[in-house]
Amino acid sequence: MPSSVSSLTAKTLQPEARLIEREPYYEPIGDEVALFQAATASQIPVLLKGPTGCGKTRFMEYVAWKLQRPLITVSCHDDLTASDLVGRYLITNHETVWVDGPLAHAVRVGGICYLDEVVEARKDTTVVIHPLADDRRILPIEKHGELLRAPKEFVLAMSYNPGYQSVLKELKQSTRQRFVAIEFTYPAEALEAKIVITESGIDASNAGKLLKLARMTRNLKGNGLDEGASTRLLVHAAKLMRRGITPRAACHGAIAEALTDDAEMLRAIDELSSSIF
Repeated sequence: MPSSVSSLTAKTLQPEARLIEREPYYEPIGDEVALFQAATASQIPVLLKGPTGCGKTRFMEYVAWKLQRPLITVSCHDDLTASDLVGRYLITNHETVWVDGPLAHAVRVGGICYLDEVVEARKDTTVVIHPLADDRRILPIEKHGELLRAPKEFVLAMSYNPGYQSVLKELKQSTRQRFVAIEFTYPAEALEAKIVITESGIDASNAGKLLKLARMTRNLKGNGLDEGASTRLLVHAAKLMRRGITPRAACHGAIAEALTDDAEMLRAIDELSSSIF
């Protein structure tokens, strides 16, 4: 089989490595930026832990901009295999070519590979990243007969939500202990209000009411809800309200329906939003 790809084919089929040119809006909630920079300078991979919608993906875009390194984000899912990450042979234009997966491509260009919700992927994917996540910093590509050595610029980062851990979807200690872990949570009230106002353009009074609703739903975690309203959902509701949607309808569509399908819980959240607005 041919072991190289023509420049046209490679450009067409390879995953996109995004260089973020404009500073993304991000409000630090602690020392996470400094910790990430220190870890990457020490060539240690980073694990982001925290609930859905608390800013992990935006954080990755921000640090990619700050470090001026291309970012490749992989949204992990049940069907994601090691070959999807590393690469495979494909037939295109009547020829067989090798195409790097996002992980191999990030290693080659010295970029950041961000595996979002890594526990959702198949178990063989974590085995592939082990040699990259320790002192070896290598990626064996067995099908291609190649051993990639990561340059100092390469960064491996991944995230997961501990709240959704189960016996079948937990991160093994052999994987976890290769990473520096950064825990994310929802911002303090004043900072979260600032984020909602900045992202949506809503006024401070309505932002405060949205935050009050969020606190109530977060108190229901484990008592009918798997998760409370995230900062992301508050921004969604605020944007709808800015477009003229009534607060009750905006909260129902952007928050209640996003959190649950249970009819009783939907009514309860609707009642909470009605009492606040």
